[in-house]
Amino acid sequence: MFIDEATIRVKAGDGGNGCMAFRREKYVPRGGPSGGDGGRGGDIVMESSERHNTLVHFRFNPEYKAQRGRHGEGSNKTGRDGEGVVLKVPVGTLVYDAETGEKVHDFSRADERIVIAQGGRGGRGNARFATSTHQAPREHEDGRPGEERVFRLELKLLADVGLVGYPNVGKSTLISRISAARPKIADYPFTTLQPNLGVVVVGQGPEEQSFVVADIPGLIEGAHTGAGLGTQFLRHIERTRLLVHLVDVSDASGRTDPVKDVEVINSELKSFGAGLNEKPMIMVASKIDVANKDKLTTLKLYCKEHNLELFPISAVTGKGIDTLKYAMAAKVDEIRRKPSEIGGNESSQA
Repeated sequence: MFIDEATIRVKAGDGGNGCMAFRREKYVPRGGPSGGDGGRGGDIVMESSERHNTLVHFRFNPEYKAQRGRHGEGSNKTGRDGEGVVLKVPVGTLVYDAETGEKVHDFSRADERIVIAQGGRGGRGNARFATSTHQAPREHEDGRPGEERVFRLELKLLADVGLVGYPNVGKSTLISRISAARPKIADYPFTTLQPNLGVVVVGQGPEEQSFVVADIPGLIEGAHTGAGLGTQFLRHIERTRLLVHLVDVSDASGRTDPVKDVEVINSELKSFGAGLNEKPMIMVASKIDVANKDKLTTLKLYCKEHNLELFPISAVTGKGIDTLKYAMAAKVDEIRRKPSEIGGNESSQA
């Protein structure tokens, strides 16, 4: 199960109340005030972890409450602080304030840690109010309430390469050929209902290079407005460095114009925003083992006119797969050497 959105409610611990007390001990005729302070309430902390890859644990347990601080006691005893709560989230999680929509934090690497709700401060006991002119104070403070907030969590995949295209163009088959990923493969639209990740390795020894590929579920016209699987998966493309656009050049899809297919998908990427249409792109003519030669020729001319690299492949027979793998590896390596550009893409807002 892949869960990439969740809404949670958190409540930090309240501070303990300050105590009002006076010393009453034998041989201490003027004991004075001895009320201790209340303990501090526990914080709600969020931490990114590589051991988690979905938000499913928040979907079924959406409320979290930290422990309150203990009240102060006599003999100037301060109450114990409340225990906090640590929430683990996958790397790639964005945290938004559900009420204002403001982005609170973007967990882009492992072991990042932030406090998302502060515990309340403990109240002061009456010993704190004693002065030379006010030696028997009866004032004391209640603990402050802990913060209570609602957050929307959104997970965006962290991948180097994103495979995009219409449903059933061969994205799942391709990722199963170039990596160890085993996505569901079938001959009906929207077979892939969740993004799949695969690690691709090329070369050997010191020349070995690896990168992560994400199989993004099929896009259709109107995806940026929510049509099909829509914006639910378009946002996952934001963090990719390179887009690999698959176009079906066989007659199996029923679509007759491969150029229109390309332009529709490119239009959806542009309409979604976040700079998706500005990402480097490699074109792939898929299913060339059963290709319609006219469609393949049309696509080649289009790519030549727009200065796009085109790689004809057959994920079924394996033809062209190795050439494509090395081309992706070279392009990813080239982009990785330009950190400023990558940072700009990764910092895009949803």
